[in-house]
Amino acid sequence: MANVSIIPSGDFKTSYAADTTIFPTKTSRNFAILGVVLLLACPAFLDRYWLSLLIQIGYLGIAALGLNILVGFTGQISIGHSAFFGFGAFASAWLNNSLGVPVALAIPLAGVVTTGVGLIFGVPAARLKGLYLAIATLAAQYILQDFFGRADWFTGGSAGTIAEPLTIFGFAFDTDERYFYVVLVAMVVMYILGTNLMRTRDGRALVAVRDHYLSAEIMGINLTKYRTMSFGISAFYAGIGGALYAHYLQFVSVENFTILFSIQFLGMIIIGGLGSIMGTLMGTAFMVLLPEVMQAATKLVSGTAVDTALNLRENIAFLREMSIGLVIILFLVFEPDGLAHRWKQIKAYWKLYPFSH
Repeated sequence: MANVSIIPSGDFKTSYAADTTIFPTKTSRNFAILGVVLLLACPAFLDRYWLSLLIQIGYLGIAALGLNILVGFTGQISIGHSAFFGFGAFASAWLNNSLGVPVALAIPLAGVVTTGVGLIFGVPAARLKGLYLAIATLAAQYILQDFFGRADWFTGGSAGTIAEPLTIFGFAFDTDERYFYVVLVAMVVMYILGTNLMRTRDGRALVAVRDHYLSAEIMGINLTKYRTMSFGISAFYAGIGGALYAHYLQFVSVENFTILFSIQFLGMIIIGGLGSIMGTLMGTAFMVLLPEVMQAATKLVSGTAVDTALNLRENIAFLREMSIGLVIILFLVFEPDGLAHRWKQIKAYWKLYPFSH
């Protein structure tokens, strides 16, 4: 797993508190603070295109972290994550439009409501393993998709529904420059909560269930409880991410939350690193930026000798979709621990150079 530490010889902790800090060193903490400060300055220097990409990384990163807690830290599997992401989006819009709940309250409440839905599917799924669990989560994906299409009172049916922009004390966050700060604050808070969760007794129990469920059960860990809890936590993060997505686009459509979107979420945590908080954000950024890079590459290839030799023509646009599947396969084969593990190896190399340990 990507959360295994690469610690050089002689580097040891003298207390339990020191061993469970969020940042292993003061340098890493200072770099994290510097990163947040630089992000705060982004709206002053970046145009709307890049801000839109950063906002996407933010709300998708929150949802992907929930999936990583379920898959990477607990050892479960889910191929229906986009359905919970969509439920959070529709729930927030419905709470605001139908019940008059302010958007600032509708977003966290959407996470709570989505948690309830996740627990409904999590209770039976917690007793399943392997292929049977995968099929159960696939069933959840299609059940919720069917619900989205039929529940006109909740989703607006095939016409979709309007999501009002976030407004606090009369100040509307209805532009990319303003909404960027909303997503940034939400992402920082949710990632801190996720990091702290892994430092608690419950977080260590989730990891124990992943590492060896029989040993965990012998130690007194209730497997059903913690597996169900992981589904609830995953759904909560998906709901928050979906709600932020809804109020950013200000419109939610049924067609967006398909099985392909769920596969993309899995790709984010596989590429970033299963069982890694930092890797989740790295994988999300990779998956969001990959189509943009491929689009630039296809423009360069279009009309050239390569295009003519391979007879790509109109099929060149599909290279963007093909690249996602290809990248997932390449990471599974050559870098199964993800970008987070590779980053740790790079840091260890420069820290230990020219020695090997």
